[in-house]
Amino acid sequence: MSSANNSDSHCPDQKFVEVCRLMMPDDANNSGNVHGGVILKMIEEAGAIITTRHCNKAKDEEGKHEPYITALARVERTDFLKPMFIGEVAQLHTEITYTSEHSLEVCVYVWAENILEGTKRLTNKATLWYVPLSTMTTPSPNKTIAKVPKLEFLSPEAEEEGCKRYHAQKQERESLTRVSRTSAMTLVKCDWVIFCGDCDVYVKNRGVTPHTVPYSQSNLVHLVSPSDCAIHGFCKGGVTMKLMDECAGIVAARHCRTQIVTASLDATNFHKPVQKGSVLYLTGRATFTSAKSMEIEVIVDVEQVFGGQTHKERAVNAYFTFVSLGPGRTTLPIPQLKPQSAGERLRFEEGQKRYETRKALRMKEKEKQAAKANDN
Repeated sequence: MSSANNSDSHCPDQKFVEVCRLMMPDDANNSGNVHGGVILKMIEEAGAIITTRHCNKAKDEEGKHEPYITALARVERTDFLKPMFIGEVAQLHTEITYTSEHSLEVCVYVWAENILEGTKRLTNKATLWYVPLSTMTTPSPNKTIAKVPKLEFLSPEAEEEGCKRYHAQKQERESLTRVSRTSAMTLVKCDWVIFCGDCDVYVKNRGVTPHTVPYSQSNLVHLVSPSDCAIHGFCKGGVTMKLMDECAGIVAARHCRTQIVTASLDATNFHKPVQKGSVLYLTGRATFTSAKSMEIEVIVDVEQVFGGQTHKERAVNAYFTFVSLGPGRTTLPIPQLKPQSAGERLRFEEGQKRYETRKALRMKEKEKQAAKANDN
């Protein structure tokens, strides 16, 4: 269910959207709270609603209106601040915060409402970037990106800050374009080992040590069906993120052998659109562990099984952070990851740098909130 702030009774404001949904048992994970992938999927759907509305509000001079639908291009860091439970209402406040010529920035805040007690708490926040595509042409990965109606900013300062964020994410995406051209077969040669079958069988037959990368590595294969796609014929970004969270969760559970929950998701770039009928290959591996958290990389390769294509291409990759829970939802220590190969040790060091960066950002945010509280 969604609603929007109205300028009159018939014309919804394009800048804000509220999406609400009651959390049901099907949304739960093994820890008893709402699955992180479900929340990621809801966040993406809310972003798709508001950006599609915005891109369809303008008409050309002749009164014609070519309909557009937006596709997810990037997700900035997503924080899971507090758990959400079954029976609560998820309230997603969605706002367009910046528009460039061909993209839109959306900020989403997720609140959990206990409708029995009348209380609310902030559980998640995320920033996403979308691009508009025409619905009038045949679905194709090479579709031309349409122009975006300009946003009316509250102040020149707000527009300037948004412009800075736009160029920062654009620069990072451009630096990662080589990843989208890298096939899965190339990565296999670069110390990315794919294991098939039951993990315990592999451990028994090959002697893999617990708490190593091969021990917990996970692989999922998913056929993109019509129900996974929006009306433009491409897989919805939220569907892909939900699958990625599930893949990462399997890795975390294998490594810790406890109840685990998603803590955060780093900036995620979608390199290639995924068409209906494609096959997604998801692989997750542990890259770093601290005392109380675990970083897991998930890559998604796509294979076009129709049309004669015989190779896989990189669609998206991301880094998830998980924590381990004990009785009473207390945080448990994470078993130390044991990197063995040169590639695993290198990724461990890179993961440690990302961990320190996340830690510094959290401290900065806490200081900012404390200063704001003191000013009030």
